[in-house]
Amino acid sequence: MESEANDTEDFDQDLKPSASMILPESNDPEPGGLMFYHMDLYETRERLNIFPEEPSGRPLGETEEESARIGEEFQRPVEMGYDVEKEVEELAKLYGLDEDKGIEGDLLVGSIVKAGIIRTKETPVKMEGVAAVSSDSVHNAPKSHSPIKGSQPKKQSMEEQRLLEKGSQVENQHLQQAGRAHEELNSYACPREDLKTYGLQNEPARELNSKEEAADIYCSTCKTPIRAFDKLFGSHKDHEVTELTNAADIAKEEVHKNMCKLEEQIAQMENVASHLEEIFITVEENFGRQEQNFEMRCNDVMQTLAQRYEEKLQDLGEEKKLKLEALYGQLVSCGKDLDTCKDLMETIQELCMENKKVDFIKDAVTLVDRLEKFLKKDLDLELSALPDFEDRAIDFSDMEQLMDSINTVPAPSAPVINPQAPNSATGTSVRVCWGLFSDDSIECYQLYYKQVSDDTPSEEQAELVIKVKETYHTVTHLVPNTQYEFWVSALNASGISPASERAVYVTAPSPPIIKSQENRSCENAALICWESGNINPVESYTVELSKVTNGENGDVITESIVGIPNCEALIQLQPRHSYLISVRAVNMGGSSERSEPVSVHTTGTYFYLNEDSAHPLLSVLEDGFTIACSEIENPECDLASRDNSFTRCIAILGSMIPFQGKHYWEVEVEEDTEYRVGVAYENTHRHGYLGANNSSWCLRHIVTPSRHKYEFLHSGTTPDIRITVPPKRIGILLDYDNCKLSFFNLDIAQHFYTFNSHFQHYVHPCFALERPGFMRIHNGIAAPTFIALS
Repeated sequence: MESEANDTEDFDQDLKPSASMILPESNDPEPGGLMFYHMDLYETRERLNIFPEEPSGRPLGETEEESARIGEEFQRPVEMGYDVEKEVEELAKLYGLDEDKGIEGDLLVGSIVKAGIIRTKETPVKMEGVAAVSSDSVHNAPKSHSPIKGSQPKKQSMEEQRLLEKGSQVENQHLQQAGRAHEELNSYACPREDLKTYGLQNEPARELNSKEEAADIYCSTCKTPIRAFDKLFGSHKDHEVTELTNAADIAKEEVHKNMCKLEEQIAQMENVASHLEEIFITVEENFGRQEQNFEMRCNDVMQTLAQRYEEKLQDLGEEKKLKLEALYGQLVSCGKDLDTCKDLMETIQELCMENKKVDFIKDAVTLVDRLEKFLKKDLDLELSALPDFEDRAIDFSDMEQLMDSINTVPAPSAPVINPQAPNSATGTSVRVCWGLFSDDSIECYQLYYKQVSDDTPSEEQAELVIKVKETYHTVTHLVPNTQYEFWVSALNASGISPASERAVYVTAPSPPIIKSQENRSCENAALICWESGNINPVESYTVELSKVTNGENGDVITESIVGIPNCEALIQLQPRHSYLISVRAVNMGGSSERSEPVSVHTTGTYFYLNEDSAHPLLSVLEDGFTIACSEIENPECDLASRDNSFTRCIAILGSMIPFQGKHYWEVEVEEDTEYRVGVAYENTHRHGYLGANNSSWCLRHIVTPSRHKYEFLHSGTTPDIRITVPPKRIGILLDYDNCKLSFFNLDIAQHFYTFNSHFQHYVHPCFALERPGFMRIHNGIAAPTFIALS
């Protein structure tokens, strides 16, 4: 086996032409079962001797003459018509490989045919003219097959000899098939365990290439890229697969959807974080205000107590002073009286000691007078001031009020309401914000609002009120595109503040309504028309486009056109694509929800029939593109008609084609239908016939007793053109850029006629029936190749 690997490596590195292959003898024992060897038809004879020598002991019943004859027979030219696959199938049956073969068995047989080299335990067999098989040439072979036992050596030898006799007759054809077989073998892969089951040897270089082979499809079940071969014969054969491009697109779409969801969550979390920041700031501000208020109230109490203390202390000092002064005056008076008493007492004592009676009597009379006067005097013996001070009761009622004021706050001042912020409203809600530019403590707010209406006086409008905790609130259940008046008051335990100034907010508009019957499109553009859907005017409109690919709905907005003032927009598109187009209305409050989307296909020019322009005898069927006239009365009879309808010609106009470039549509008629088809200006005469004036161009068909007559009319004139094959399907090509209008017979791919005229305005397709009949219009289609290249 080592010699085989070396020869294989040489075979991969150097390819040289070789005229034939031989079977060298080998003395090495062969393993049981089939062995596949990689060969190259263009190698030299020496390089092809890769088989080990056969063992000295030959299989039972096989002689040296038979073995030599097999080698000689194998080297004969192979005659044309040799069916290699059929012979290999016989070999498969011979070795029991056809049992429970199924798909894997078929693949194995095919691989054997392509390999072209079969080797059994008993006799090596080399099939000339087959390219080298890689280690991946067989895939998913049944592992239940076992190598061929040695109990069949005789039978194997005889069958191989018979096949080699046939194979030697078709060598030339087999050589021609070698190149193709070599290329086909490269597309097969085989797991190592399956090769071992059949005795196959993996080639190292081929195995490396197989591992490095890039994945080309995507397994939806395993969610991993795989090789296409693995889907057919590997572990992924029962799984759902798709192309890598589709898988990548789906993955991108899923990523984009998840990204959109993530963006929404981020926006929500940012809103929550913003709200928390506002609450955090509000807590800090409220704490600051409360701290200042508490400090101010406490300072007031302390100042009042100090003032009260000084007042009481001063009063007590005044009382002390009065007491002391009274006691002092009483003490002085008492001292004077005491001195007088002492003086009288001494005088009496001196008088008593007088010996002269005359002198005694004189002195006694005087003394008696003094004593009488003194004794008549009232002596104040009671205390003028008591030593105790009165208990002075302090009035703390005002202090209690001050103390209570520490825990109470004054009524707040009026809040200030903010003007409406852009994009702060939806169709049924609006976000109102306000502020409080004072240090007042607030418990809640009362938000008042009412609808502003020109029809109802403001005082008669019902006022609604909502209590909120924050300085903002989203008011819901409102009317779209309507103005509301808002004002707010603040409340706390002390009362309610004055109301703020009033501010007018407006809700977002209702979604517009797209007029599907008025939309037109071509390969490069589309004209979208809509109604506002709002009573009050809006500021502008936004058109949103989403491209539809692979039948999936266009959820991703690929383009937005903003600031559209009117209810229509001309949009540039890419040819041969499908779009979903929706519209939003925008005002100061924000944008509306999307309108119902309309589908636009840029495969051709698309227009509608304008029923307002139809003659009273002409009707448009339910499909919108089939016109019919059941009976022809006097076209000018007094039938009810619209202001814009035809009165003489039984005709109808299509919607205007307002796009430059080429535009194509088709008309389907019966062979005997009399009709007119073409184009006309918006102001073409409604009381005349199509083609009879300078504002219309048309093909006219009438049936005469002798022939079908075709006229190409403009301003009442027609060129002399005879058409021998009446068309049932007519193609009309309008080319604004080259100033041409062409008509074609699509039944035989024939060009009828081309008007060369400078169109001063955009034109309308026009259609008319001159006799009872039907006409079917086909638009929104691509022009046939022979017309597009004309």
